[in-house]
Amino acid sequence: MTVTFHVLGPLEVRSAGQPVRISGRKPRLLLATLLLHANHVVGADDLVEVLWPERAPRSALANLRTYASSLRSDLAGTGEEAGSRLRGEGSGYAIDVPGGALDLLAFEELAGQARYADALALWRGAPLADLPGSPLWDRRLEPLHGLRLRAAEELIGQRLGSGDHAGAVSELRGLLGEHPYREDLWSRLLLALHGGGRRAEALRTYASVRARLVDELGVEPGTELRRAYETILADEPAPAAPHQLPPDVPDFIGREAELAALAGPFPLATISGPPGVGKSALAVRAALALRTRFPAGQLYLDLDGREPGDLLAEALRALGVESPPPTVRERSALLRSLLAGRPMLLLLDDALDAAQVRPLLPGNDSSVIVTSRRRITELPGALHVDLAELPQEEALLLLGRIAGADRVARERADALAIVDACARLPLALRSAGSRLAGRPGWSLAVLRQRLQDDRLGELKEVRACLERSYRHLPAEAARTLGTLGLLGAPAQPGWVVGAALDRPRADDVTDLLVDVNLLEVAGTDLVGQPRYRLPDLIRRHALERGPDPQGVARVLAAWTATTEHAMARLPTTVFSLTAAGAPRWRLPEQTLDRLTADPLTWFETEHEALAGAVSVAAEAGLAASAWGLAAAMVPYLDLHCHLDTWQRTHDVALAAARAAGDTYGEAAMLRGLAQVALYRDRYEEAAEGFTRARGLFRELGDLRAEATSVCGLGAVSQFSGRHARSLDQFKQALAMFLAAGDQHGEAFTRQAIGRACIKAGDLAQASESLGQAMRLAQDLGDAHREGCVCLQMGTLHRAMSFHRHALEIFESLGDRHCGAYALQSLAGLQVDRGELAPASAGLERSLLVFRELGDRSGEASATQLLGELHRSAGRTGLALGYLEHASLLRRELPA
Repeated sequence: MTVTFHVLGPLEVRSAGQPVRISGRKPRLLLATLLLHANHVVGADDLVEVLWPERAPRSALANLRTYASSLRSDLAGTGEEAGSRLRGEGSGYAIDVPGGALDLLAFEELAGQARYADALALWRGAPLADLPGSPLWDRRLEPLHGLRLRAAEELIGQRLGSGDHAGAVSELRGLLGEHPYREDLWSRLLLALHGGGRRAEALRTYASVRARLVDELGVEPGTELRRAYETILADEPAPAAPHQLPPDVPDFIGREAELAALAGPFPLATISGPPGVGKSALAVRAALALRTRFPAGQLYLDLDGREPGDLLAEALRALGVESPPPTVRERSALLRSLLAGRPMLLLLDDALDAAQVRPLLPGNDSSVIVTSRRRITELPGALHVDLAELPQEEALLLLGRIAGADRVARERADALAIVDACARLPLALRSAGSRLAGRPGWSLAVLRQRLQDDRLGELKEVRACLERSYRHLPAEAARTLGTLGLLGAPAQPGWVVGAALDRPRADDVTDLLVDVNLLEVAGTDLVGQPRYRLPDLIRRHALERGPDPQGVARVLAAWTATTEHAMARLPTTVFSLTAAGAPRWRLPEQTLDRLTADPLTWFETEHEALAGAVSVAAEAGLAASAWGLAAAMVPYLDLHCHLDTWQRTHDVALAAARAAGDTYGEAAMLRGLAQVALYRDRYEEAAEGFTRARGLFRELGDLRAEATSVCGLGAVSQFSGRHARSLDQFKQALAMFLAAGDQHGEAFTRQAIGRACIKAGDLAQASESLGQAMRLAQDLGDAHREGCVCLQMGTLHRAMSFHRHALEIFESLGDRHCGAYALQSLAGLQVDRGELAPASAGLERSLLVFRELGDRSGEASATQLLGELHRSAGRTGLALGYLEHASLLRRELPA
């Protein structure tokens, strides 16, 4: 049998519809208190206060347990497990009741569903009318009475809206019996009587209530009540409540969390998001769900850049004001007055900013929903909803609802590509879906290809929406979008906007673009600066409108200057080449120093953006900027073995230099590409590149640059086993560096000569060359060169102290690649001395670095040495695995 509990009137318990007797007043008070707090524990102290409000006996807790036991027995007599619902927990008690079994919970649920008639039908009188009250109960009952009043007002609005004037009159008379001085209710009663054809009764009712107000309170009726009376006297029809909300979007998808947030109550909510994200659709869906709470009406205003005065006039006319006052201030005040006694729901669509919205706010129990591309945070007390693109599955579902679910399911891969092309924006998805729905003979692959070829040409609604976004943008902000669009997809640092606009800082423009949701904050990078990304469709549209060529050139000039500034702070820049003809745009010195204080971190942060800038420069025909940037990146790319980026940027810049007839740039890029080939053990390709670069530099008369190419040829010969030829080439390069006065180049070649002499067995000459290189490195303060020389001196003298010093230097400079070679050399000496454990650990560390950096030659040698170490230690099986892997790695190396 079903047991139900009833507190909205005298306390009752029923089983199968029949009353259940609860013995004694104290158990009834206990039950009432627990039901008011159903499913929650009520502390013993609170229960004692309810049962003995004046003075509790010493045995109160024992008595409480007795009453609880009695109550449990009465409930158990229902033949169901009702008795078990009463439970003791800690020092209190609770009763577990499902929502449908307690009228109070059922009322709250039905009212939340706007089923007001059903909710109010549960009330049988004042809650717990047969029991004395308690302050503890009041805390629960006061908001309950408020909810009942709101539900009754909503029901009256529903009845009036449906033309049920008699029903509204009945409900109103009931409410006025409880609230006899509520003039807004009297006003609605008069209009309900008048609307139902009971004009005489309405006039008598006004006379009666006026007399009561004068006699009992000494006041005349207020503005709203007098206006209702005047309407009846003029025999005018009662003004119709405005119901202006646009129709719902039938294919609306998702947004459950946002709709829950907008379920109210709230005085003001703002919905912001990028163009096409579905702000208006969400606002309409949320407003339609709220409309029954505002029977006095719902106003809709399309703000779209219009003046507040015009918008106020439109709202006032909708409320029956034929001739609005002349000024914005007067119109705003009149709107507030009209809505003071008849709360409404206002939907203000496409607001420009807070200044446009403020005069339209009613300032009472009305609710306002504002949509805007701008994040409007200046309105106090507003609920803010930031709308993002749809999740992938919801975006697919929306596309399927429009184009056909079976079609989307059959061609899921193409559907996913279309969803991505639409950036998961509802406007774009509806546009794409409509195209498919109108062309049932198309496969999804057809639209996928067309979107790839001309994204915005296929999504015309999106293009139009984005065009509207530009109408209120300052010229600088519009130009900035074009510049950022050309810079591509990678997130850009904030200073780029300043460079684009030729001013030190442009935070005001960046903030504006973020506020209007045309620019995304991509986070804060390792250097501590904010980064910004242009969404794909906005970027494509900005490119359609045309970038600012001068702004793009300045950004590239800023990248060049900043990259060269960071490069100069790197541990080694021995063979760096610069584009003298490339323009530079310098950031403020303080900003430059802050950004590049840790140059390695700066390069790691800007790696992809720099590579993208090289491509942008090449496509813009700015060859010097393209190859100058690519060359400035080389010391960092070399230090961290980023060979793919090195190859990619130099290929692009080489083509640009050749197209522009820039011979020096061509030579610089050929030399860089040859270095990449050398590192990848492609010796013939490297030799060809160094030779061509040398020839061009010789033609141009740049002795230093020619020497760098000769050094490259010496390295090719050395790694190919042609040591005598290598030595000759390094000596030739040394003479060139001496003639050019390049001491860094001199230190490099003297070290290289020393290394070649060691290979040739000329240890005396090796010692002399390495000593000269060491002195030069120390005089120049070139710690990196000093570390490289230490490696060779350690090999020459078979002294681990040199290797350890080299390792310390490389680790302090963050050069993991050279550090791995130092570990390898140190391990060789440790093996010779029988120190197998530290040697093994060092080789394993170097092996990890070589693998991570993609140095296959270093990986092969480290693997070989590990195999030999394990073999010497008697670990034959382990040694065989390493040696076989080393052999495989060497076979994969170019011959």
